Amino acid sequence: MSDWIDKATGAYCKLLELLLVLLLVAMVLMVFGNVVLRYGFNSGITFSEELSRWAFVWMTFLGAIVAIKENGHLGTDMLVGRLGPTGKKVCLAVAETGMLYCTWLIFSGGLEQLKISLDVEAPVTGWSMAWLPAAGVVFAVSAALFHLLKLGRLFTGTLSEDELVTVQESEDLAHIKADKHEQEGAK
Repeated sequence: MSDWIDKATGAYCKLLELLLVLLLVAMVLMVFGNVVLRYGFNSGITFSEELSRWAFVWMTFLGAIVAIKENGHLGTDMLVGRLGPTGKKVCLAVAETGMLYCTWLIFSGGLEQLKISLDVEAPVTGWSMAWLPAAGVVFAVSAALFHLLKLGRLFTGTLSEDELVTVQESEDLAHIKADKHEQEGAK
């Protein structure tokens, strides 16, 4: 059962990564095109700024979903890293439960904002402003599923001990630890 869940969540994240690339390309084209048109031809794309801002909001939320799946969010494991397996499991259960509560807050607030802004038109495009809080709703649903899956794996005992600490100190520290691990393995 876990195998098809891993494949499904992996495919979902690949789709999100593709959307992130498309949104980034669209943002770059709109902003760069607008700059060239303004300075070179004294004109511009009127909706470019608005759509770029929307693309940035969606990129932020979709990227956060992928980071949750890959445990890519920064944090500190100074305390949890020193605990035994039971302590790490308890801390992970508390952290995942807390994050579920946070995603509930984002979901309920995003849903309320979505309802409020459903009939509000964007100033330039005239599209519904509900597209902005919809990003938060999509994030909250996706993040909640990933947190529930992690809790399910924790309670069924299918998490390895390495997966019990779910934060990264920083990219630099991760590289240093990886290099140190490789050097110890070479000895």
